[in-house]
Amino acid sequence: MTHPEARAIAPAQSRGVSIPLSRPDLGPEETAAVADVMAGGLLAQGLRVAELESRWAEYCGVKHAVALSSGTVALMSIFAGLGLGPGDEVITVSHSFPAAVSAILFTGATPVFVDIEPDTFLMNAARIEAAITSRTRAICPVSLFGMVADMDAIGAIADRHGLIVVEDACQAHGAQYRGRRAGSFGYGAFSLYGTANMTAGEGGLITTNDDRLADWIRLYRNHGIRERHQHEILGFNFRMTDIAAAVGLVQLDKLESNTSRRQAIARRYEEALNDLPVRLPAWPDGRTHVFNQYTIDVGAARDQIVAEMQDADIMCGIYYPVPCHRQPYVLERAIEADLPNTDAAAAGSMSLPIYPNLTEAEQSRVIETLRNSVLRHATTTGARS
Repeated sequence: MTHPEARAIAPAQSRGVSIPLSRPDLGPEETAAVADVMAGGLLAQGLRVAELESRWAEYCGVKHAVALSSGTVALMSIFAGLGLGPGDEVITVSHSFPAAVSAILFTGATPVFVDIEPDTFLMNAARIEAAITSRTRAICPVSLFGMVADMDAIGAIADRHGLIVVEDACQAHGAQYRGRRAGSFGYGAFSLYGTANMTAGEGGLITTNDDRLADWIRLYRNHGIRERHQHEILGFNFRMTDIAAAVGLVQLDKLESNTSRRQAIARRYEEALNDLPVRLPAWPDGRTHVFNQYTIDVGAARDQIVAEMQDADIMCGIYYPVPCHRQPYVLERAIEADLPNTDAAAAGSMSLPIYPNLTEAEQSRVIETLRNSVLRHATTTGARS
């Protein structure tokens, strides 16, 4: 998941940054949709939520979509519904927002980290089998920045070892792997956070073909209630509001066009930057990238380059400067991992502004400023090639 905790040099509002890292595409359609809900008076989980669930399930090509209050809650609910508990292990990655790691720990299970591929920033499937033990229950790849991990390889490993696949697809709305949408591999979790490709301000969606799990999560998100005052299971208030769902429905209508716009901006970046000593985003054949972030690896001069971009009123992000396996709450649990590619990405990667209403002129400013900064530092610090 992408959240404001990911480091940038200073908040946009404090330095007068004129090109932000992200800007949601919100307009009169969303305003009208919210006003319609307000006028109707049913603000809690209702008809808009049900419509969003139905349309998202159809879009992703699965039987069920379940709406919740956030992407983190979506991951928590999947792991809880699968019955994970103390003594269980889930293989995942450290180069990510820590929502999946926190959701695993929420159940009492333990995350086991494997390294990423240096060119895609995604789970390296070749590292998985060495991490499997008798306690392993699931594999949780993260579809980071808008691209799906190698799900054929991950799925084959899961099948050989009788494991569950839970996809953190929070940044990958609409991304495809060999014709299948993100979230259609095993169990999927999406975020509708403010910087997501499809936003509701906050919110989450679970996708699954598992009838039992879908039914259980619908109870779990609503205090275990199927019939009024009857609490079948221990549950909580993890509901989505109709206000959020109304925004999400409008955003879903815009998703394909906004994705095309993000991809066009990414192509322009690639054409303008491919001669620089940096590593640009890679996506293998058979995958589509939806560019929740346009992330490049510039090497040892990363912090200086980000600072110079901001001095030019251009906000860039660092996702993620402290990997999950180096976070205090993970270290205090004595969870250790040797992840050289993850550590290198944390030290050298940065994300450029990319959002549907980024203008041609703004793109030119980003490109020109980045080129000048990278070339200024390349001869002395050795930016990545």
